[in-house]
Amino acid sequence: MNSRKIIVEILDNVIKKGAYSNIEINKRFKNSNINDKDRGLITEVVYGTLKNKKTIDIILGSFVSDVKDIDEKVVNILRSAIYQIKYLDRIPSYAVVNESVNLAKIRAKSLSSFVNGVLRNYLRNLDKDYKKGLTDMESLEYYFSFNSWMIKLFLKQYGKENGIKILKGLNETPYITVRTNILKTTREELLNSLLVEGYDVEKGYISDSAIMIKKGSSIEKNSLYTKGMFTVQDESAMLVSECLNLRYNDIVLDICSAPGTKGTHVGEILNNTGKVLAFDIHTHKLKLIEDNAKRLGIFNIEVKLGDASKFNRQYLNSADKILLDVPCSGLGIIRKKPEIKWTKTLKDLKDIEKTQRVILENAWRYLKRGGEMIYSTCTLNKDENEEIINWFLRKHEDCEVEKINLCKKDNILYNTNGTVTILPNKYMDGFFIARLRKK
Repeated sequence: MNSRKIIVEILDNVIKKGAYSNIEINKRFKNSNINDKDRGLITEVVYGTLKNKKTIDIILGSFVSDVKDIDEKVVNILRSAIYQIKYLDRIPSYAVVNESVNLAKIRAKSLSSFVNGVLRNYLRNLDKDYKKGLTDMESLEYYFSFNSWMIKLFLKQYGKENGIKILKGLNETPYITVRTNILKTTREELLNSLLVEGYDVEKGYISDSAIMIKKGSSIEKNSLYTKGMFTVQDESAMLVSECLNLRYNDIVLDICSAPGTKGTHVGEILNNTGKVLAFDIHTHKLKLIEDNAKRLGIFNIEVKLGDASKFNRQYLNSADKILLDVPCSGLGIIRKKPEIKWTKTLKDLKDIEKTQRVILENAWRYLKRGGEMIYSTCTLNKDENEEIINWFLRKHEDCEVEKINLCKKDNILYNTNGTVTILPNKYMDGFFIARLRKK
């Protein structure tokens, strides 16, 4: 099967129809007999094209009157081709052009000469300075490949130094990280086992449970994974459960749980004591939590169907601890889901805040006096993070922030209200964590 045809079809679904890149790629791999080499190419070109779409469109704009006017049948052929020519050095440019033209002949024969003309024009202008004549903001758009509204948001909320650090970090290629299952092994034992199996691994950046997989075959097909020795999880997300001050026999509510990665971490830390009630609004996702728990050997998790935005009186004042990883705009995980750059709007950010406030209010009522709650997001929008917490503190005199002390790293920001923001880098996603205590 033509890998470039698959690349363009995935890009069409993600950019035009709002599909998720990781789900689209996995769907194609599951339903097609694609070899490892082609899988690698498809993954790299899809993520690379999405990550650099703004830069690529500015380049395309030098050869057409308006990128928006390019026929949708061929626009992603052009984008993916320019990505390969500009960013990949192992594929000869003439081969990229020839395959792109052949694909255009299949999709829209009358436009194949147009595709050929644009790409050959680009090859004649590889040394051109495409930033020439751009404003300062347009230059930032070109260099980091973000829309201007998102650049302005980060610079306004974090200042120039940290704002640029965020833009750079969100463009890093992420390592795969795994969390050691302390019920079955230690990090040292797991490190050694992975080394024996041919993986290039090293200890995580902050978490004592984390291992970075720098090189190796598909980690979720590994027998150690099947035996429940580890869970694939970003290191920032590992810190959420670790910040919850868990004690054996705690009753913990994981309010927005699926697929259960953080909830199973709670179960591991509790050493199968107490109880973790894992809620999700989607019935089909509850099985994901159960399957994860079973694989890891966790028996203190009970899954429940529940809408976090609807208060359930049954759980009033019932929890010692609450893990509240709320739905958010996801601006901190653009490293892994680059389409967020193009699918999110300022309106989306404002709309999600309303949901977050409702969920936080409900969850607070489930917490016992003296209990603790973690409020976390995988976004870097302060209005969903510190400002939500400040709003909640003003409204609830029985709430106080317990300061979180992680470590001294240049991507860890300790906010004035006692919360923590993790800036993205090559090791970690962007994240926000607040620990709240009910007096």
